[in-house]
Formats: sequence, structure tokens, C-alpha cells
Amino acid sequence: MSTVKLEVQLSSEALFQAVQQLNEPDFDKFVSQVIILHTQRKAAKLIKEEAELFLKNNPDISDNTQIYYNQLIAKADEENLTDEEYRELLRLSEQIDQLQAHRFEYLADLAHLHGVSLMELMKNLGFQT
Repeated sequence: MSTVKLEVQLSSEALFQAVQQLNEPDFDKFVSQVIILHTQRKAAKLIKEEAELFLKNNPDISDNTQIYYNQLIAKADEENLTDEEYRELLRLSEQIDQLQAHRFEYLADLAHLHGVSLMELMKNLGFQT
């Protein structure tokens, strides 16, 4: 059976009527493909919901802390930190690193659970990779 690429818009009813005309092997193949597509869509939605729930329940540092951290970074770039500010910068850097490591660890576990690579998961969730 030869195939031709044809782009057409069909209502779901028209598509159903077309599917009814398929022979048994083509019908079985079509049903399998629809089931796979359905499963992939549901899985992608669940993964996104799981990740959003995780991120919601594991908040990042506060906005004020982020502003203060950025100020310390700027002072460090200017080589103008006091000893106390330097210690605070180290403490905040460690805290941020731990939060990020925890998130990546969770995302890696989530990717493994769903049988996809971490990069693929991050891409599906809209993270810049």
C-alpha cells in the first residue's frame, strides 16, 4: 500500500468514519499508535505536574536573600567584601548549591522513573538546557 502525505482538517467524527474503513491489520496498527500517543501525552502531563508540585513544595531562596546574594557577588567582583560578608557569601552559596543539587537529584529520579533522560525531561518541562 503506497502512502501520500496529505494535510487536511477533519472533525473527530470524520476521522472516526475514516478509521472504520481501515482493514484489520491497519486498524490494529492505528489503534496501537493511538494508545502509545495517549500514554505519552498522559505521562508528559503527569511528569510536568509532579515537577511543578515538587518545585512548589521546595521553594527557592527568598527574593530578599537573592537580592542580598547578588549584592555580595557584585561586591566580591569589585574585591570589596568584608570578612563577615565573605563568610555570608560562602554560606549563601552553599545553601543555593544544596537547593539546586536537591532539585537536580529529584529531576534525575523523576526522569529515571519515567524512562527518559534528564535532558529530555528538562526540555519537556521547559527548562533551558
